[in-house]
Amino acid sequence: MSAAEHANVHAGATLADTFAAAQNTASVLVEALPYIRRFWGKIVVVKYGGNALNGSTGGESDALASFAQDVVLMRAVGILPVVVHGGGPQIGDLMARLGKETEFRNGLRVTDAETLDIARMVLVGKVNRDIVSAINVHGPLAVGMSGEDANLITAAQSDVDLGFVGSVSVVDPTMLQRLVAEGIIPVVATIAADAAGQAYNINADSVAGALAATLQAEKLIFLTDVEGLRAVPDDPDTLVRQVAVATVEEMLESGAAAGGMVPKVEACASAVKAGVSRAHILDGRVPHALLLELFTDSGVGTMVLP
Repeated sequence: MSAAEHANVHAGATLADTFAAAQNTASVLVEALPYIRRFWGKIVVVKYGGNALNGSTGGESDALASFAQDVVLMRAVGILPVVVHGGGPQIGDLMARLGKETEFRNGLRVTDAETLDIARMVLVGKVNRDIVSAINVHGPLAVGMSGEDANLITAAQSDVDLGFVGSVSVVDPTMLQRLVAEGIIPVVATIAADAAGQAYNINADSVAGALAATLQAEKLIFLTDVEGLRAVPDDPDTLVRQVAVATVEEMLESGAAAGGMVPKVEACASAVKAGVSRAHILDGRVPHALLLELFTDSGVGTMVLP
């Protein structure tokens, strides 16, 4: 480092302050080391919710840039991330701009042919490209795809009353496995087709859970707009730090997990029961929440255990 660079580093700070900051950084790295060793070479499926992107106090671009940094750092230390993304708020925004009303039934968007086209445009053509571009600022690391590509996901219609809303019928992980083996970060949009080629929009939480189970991922992580699972849904002070699958299922039955949290909790439970080591629900609006959960002793959200 040049004399000028040293001067810039120390400007406005005492030598003691500088050393203290450096020691704090070193402590963080030492704390992260055992986790880096443990997760090296392991697949981690990360579901990046549209609410996490939309809800950032620093703005959408700042939230996306922070998320991209976290994913790239994960890859740099030997973890194999697979990103699955939603985009519900972004779909709603475009529908409003086009003058089309959104109808929900039991928390699911009623999807006619026009709404499906809008969802495809937003998820595949906008959100997916934005995430891929943000990651690739750091190098040629990410490739975007949807459930339709290489028959990654075969869909089935969920409910005729919901229109083109699908569920995961079959997962063929061949293309994902090839990309991960080449050191590529797949970024998956949750549009998929059935055996006849009809496209459906699938809940991204369900897709993330299904991919994590099929890939036998080490972890499944949901980034959303709440800090984690709460024992009392409306009380932030009741955040549950660690919870067993059996207790999670009891919370679903009792209604303690409600609304948009339900598909996340269901996906966590099914993935862990299928062999995923741990599942997590985090507030994606917190800068670097992904790294804090992966590489620190305390973590920042809810962890679901077998």
